[in-house]
Amino acid sequence: MTNQNVVVPDTKSGISLPMVRLSGSSIFPATAQKPPTAPGTGGGGCISLSAKKKLLLENLEINGGGGAAKINSWVDSMRASSPTHMKSSSQSLSEDQQLPWQQHQQQITLPSALDNFDQIMEASRGKQIVMFLDYDGTLSPIVDDPDRAFMSKKMRTTVRRLATCFPTAIVSGRCRDKVYKFVRLAELYYAGSHGMDIKGPEGTQGTEPVICQPASEFLPMIDEVFKELVAKTKLTPGAKVENNKFCVSVHFRCVEEKKWSEVAEAVKSVLNKYPKLRLSQGRKVLEIRPTIKWDKGKALEFLLESLGFANCTDVFPIYIGDDRTDEDAFKVLKEREQGFGILVSKVAKDTNASYSLQEPTQVMDFLQRLVDWKKLAFQESRM
Repeated sequence: MTNQNVVVPDTKSGISLPMVRLSGSSIFPATAQKPPTAPGTGGGGCISLSAKKKLLLENLEINGGGGAAKINSWVDSMRASSPTHMKSSSQSLSEDQQLPWQQHQQQITLPSALDNFDQIMEASRGKQIVMFLDYDGTLSPIVDDPDRAFMSKKMRTTVRRLATCFPTAIVSGRCRDKVYKFVRLAELYYAGSHGMDIKGPEGTQGTEPVICQPASEFLPMIDEVFKELVAKTKLTPGAKVENNKFCVSVHFRCVEEKKWSEVAEAVKSVLNKYPKLRLSQGRKVLEIRPTIKWDKGKALEFLLESLGFANCTDVFPIYIGDDRTDEDAFKVLKEREQGFGILVSKVAKDTNASYSLQEPTQVMDFLQRLVDWKKLAFQESRM
């Protein structure tokens, strides 16, 4: 990427300074010291996955037919997005039938980020913490109607306080404008559409904010797909199609399980016509997005570079998320050997995260402890 506007932070205070322009920018993983191994994980808290089996559905074959067998596989995958179905559905398929994220699962229970807070802070000593937060299921509870996934006033206050201490970004599959309307904090960075729509806080003295939209050319195509899917799913009760600008989300949380095949068939019939788009899957949602090599992990790297930390060893990113799409960011942190990923989940999962929190209320507690820790460290530095 060239000629990107970026913010350079004050690494001592975590407060962003006026923006500067960089040219010839490119995103490469930084080399850094390996963080301490998380307790009880036997290797940094990250599951080693087969190089040939990707965790996400990035290479799910959707073109070239497949008929009922392929739809059945999709429905099995949709069932597996619900924890109550996870075990039975993966056992019911042969390895050839299983989707990439189902194969060779090694589910573990991660250590609690709250119980191990002191260890995490010790690992961050002398480094600049940068916070990355998913929205749905992390800052707000998962709800039946995605348009009503409101964060609490207390959570908003906590995130506002967090942003005064550390550079903070919201990284969501939602449309950036939509997630901003939920959060309503202008001082944050927002990466919507799984990182394909990034914008930083407004600059000072007339400077422009960070902006990155690597999939702009796909906007007309995404609009077409959205309209087609709305028409295809209108007779399926409970199905909801959401236009997230650079991706289309088809929610089936409120669809009767016996009708999930209708949703899968509708998505497949539309997607077959667009070879430049691909399917990914989240928690009871099928998502169609461009085939470009860009995801939440790439967004994390771009934001670190924009903040001036591309090749720094003194940065400590913390990414908190609950969805399968957050695994791209967890994987980046693992490969960079910097910071930690924290999975929000009440059940054991196959993950590259190092720690866990059970629900948004625990996320809020963890963020508040970070704020308190930062204030105490500041006070001690002045003594």
